[in-house]
Amino acid sequence: MLEQKRFTFAKVSEYTFGGDKLVPSLFIDIFQMEIADEIRKIAEEKLSDPAQFIVDVVVTSKRGPKKILIILDGDTGITIDDCANLNRELSKELDGLAQLQESYFLEVSTPGLDQPLKLKRQYKKNIGRRLNVKLADKAMEGKLIGVTDDRITIEQETGIGKQKQVVPREIEFSEIDKSFVLVSFK
Repeated sequence: MLEQKRFTFAKVSEYTFGGDKLVPSLFIDIFQMEIADEIRKIAEEKLSDPAQFIVDVVVTSKRGPKKILIILDGDTGITIDDCANLNRELSKELDGLAQLQESYFLEVSTPGLDQPLKLKRQYKKNIGRRLNVKLADKAMEGKLIGVTDDRITIEQETGIGKQKQVVPREIEFSEIDKSFVLVSFK
């Protein structure tokens, strides 16, 4: 059980978990997660289209002002205007948020090609595209052909030449470490 002895938002004097002392950086991580959750709720309320969704909220505070990164996606895509509109609406709300007393840098962006798929909704959006799916022990590539509540199905090419076959493979979400959409320049 987590016990709080003495703390303020600026400093951790003593924080224990089952008798073990926690380091202040853990408190900062927990605090940033709480801020990220609050920002996610506000951002979701500000979305103008039900086809849009928040993929992730990342709050970092290394040197200088906090950086708040909102990753926005949509079932039918996202425009730069969608990002700018959410940025403006969210900025108005965040200026009044008690947890953000100091200055911050707000960025609203779409997931880049280097970002893994995180939500089932993203998988559904990418049916028909090729994926690189990383599992605990191997990686697989194939065309995403189906998504259910607990798994995806990809078509994987096996064999060479006349022996080439397309084989469907089902992969449970619980087995997936990361999945990336592959870009084709054909």
